[in-house]
Amino acid sequence: MRVFHCTWTLLLLLALPAAAQQSTGYTIFLRGAPIGHQEVNVRSDAQGLVISGQGQIAPPIDVVTRRVELKYLPDLTADSLVLEARIAGVDVTLNTKFENGTAVSSGMQGNTPIATTDMASPQSFLLPNVFFGSHAVLARRLAGTAPGTEFRAFVGPGAGAQVAFRLRSEVTEQMQFGTSTFDVHHYELVFDNAGAPLAMHLYADNLGTLVRLSVPAQSLDFVRDDIAGAISRTHVTSNPGDEAVIIPAAGFNLGATMTRPANAAARMPAVILVGGADSDDRDGTLFGVPILANLAGAVSQAGFLAVRYDKRGYGQSGGRRESATIADLSEDLRSIVRWLSKRKDVDNKRIAVLGHGEGAWVALLAAAHDKGIAGVISIDAPSTKGADLALEQQEHALDRLKATPAERAQKIELQKKIQQAVLTGKGWEGVPPDLRKQADTPWTQSVLSFDPAEVIEDVRQPMFFVHAELDKQIPVSHVERLVTLARNESKSKSVEVLTIRGVNHLLVPAVTGEPDEYASLSELTVSKDVTGAVQAWLAKTLPTPRR
Repeated sequence: MRVFHCTWTLLLLLALPAAAQQSTGYTIFLRGAPIGHQEVNVRSDAQGLVISGQGQIAPPIDVVTRRVELKYLPDLTADSLVLEARIAGVDVTLNTKFENGTAVSSGMQGNTPIATTDMASPQSFLLPNVFFGSHAVLARRLAGTAPGTEFRAFVGPGAGAQVAFRLRSEVTEQMQFGTSTFDVHHYELVFDNAGAPLAMHLYADNLGTLVRLSVPAQSLDFVRDDIAGAISRTHVTSNPGDEAVIIPAAGFNLGATMTRPANAAARMPAVILVGGADSDDRDGTLFGVPILANLAGAVSQAGFLAVRYDKRGYGQSGGRRESATIADLSEDLRSIVRWLSKRKDVDNKRIAVLGHGEGAWVALLAAAHDKGIAGVISIDAPSTKGADLALEQQEHALDRLKATPAERAQKIELQKKIQQAVLTGKGWEGVPPDLRKQADTPWTQSVLSFDPAEVIEDVRQPMFFVHAELDKQIPVSHVERLVTLARNESKSKSVEVLTIRGVNHLLVPAVTGEPDEYASLSELTVSKDVTGAVQAWLAKTLPTPRR
């Protein structure tokens, strides 16, 4: 049984000064899900470079690395490799020494002795596929290397011990994860993987240290722990036909789930779902209700391909969430429209967008600027400027709290003062620092200044406005104004509206609809009245072909 096959994967390492050692943890992702973790140590001194560590990776890779040590001489010539691991349930020990153009290996693989001598260039990189931290040496060596340069890698004893690869291209980009932004060198590598070229994208910082590597063909990612939150998910709601995908956006990727309908047509219509301001994850989960996941399931049952995604800077999506605006999120949505339109299994003339809450603003803004969108479903969308909505919501909250007239006046005045400062950049005097820190952001500015009336007038596509009768966050009166605007001001020839009785902003059955009722709700699945209405409108407006 051969265990040293070529699974081309990379891991991240921290920048290390000379004559220093640092230990760092890394998370390993397969198809967007975390499947393992490794601790990596790098020591660089006058004797050369030593990379060591341990870790565990779940099936299908299935590796427990108890000990690994890779040694290079000062000129990065390979010196030795030591490995103690359990691979697919088999204990493996390996000692390899590099000398005179050969790699002499000894050890055990289960009950089978290892005793081989393989040809190995002294300049080979030691890249045992069971320990991804080994690729730290690549980032150091690639700095300043001309595209087209070819290399050799030693992956393990026996047939195929050496594998060729080359540097295809190198560009400098900015990488953004959460609040961190830094320059990186983006190297595209091509490996001869059993005769079939395999592309990888390696990112290194200006110190020649690995930051991230993606292997798209294998859906593999290797990420340092402090930025792994940018591509990990903590909660998943599944539908039949779900498939994790990565979608390119403006300089980063969006993590998404694509739900394929059963018995799909050769070219499917599609719907992209966008969550509101209170929900960043692709499932749109609020108080235990996976709003977007439930809607995606309903959309797929209607014969449409459904796509839901993590907003930028959240979950598996890159980008900076704290500097994002409604316009930025609209461009992210348009990136998904373009991605879908290029797929051979999607009918690019029948791509609709669905937004919930402020997500409907994002959907409407995208539709106003993108002819590739064929229809818009707006659910529980605000109809007024963001600043007016914020005041409306605060007044309602004060009513619920039974605030005294004096308390009410004080809080509303402070709210107006903060909003004016956010919109103008002036008047922050007297505003508590903690409140300013929360409010003085590009996102808040974009929400407060957003006016749906200015957007709807440019929408040409069919629009369907759905609103929950018991919505107390964005009261049902908002849908009346939106429909009036759409029918009188927009360029659309089809505007429909439906109020769903007995459901709240979470789109589930409720008694009062007030937010203080959310935690006690027994039903955590979107009402069939809502999903049925969406299905019916899609079937009528963008009918799927008969099979």
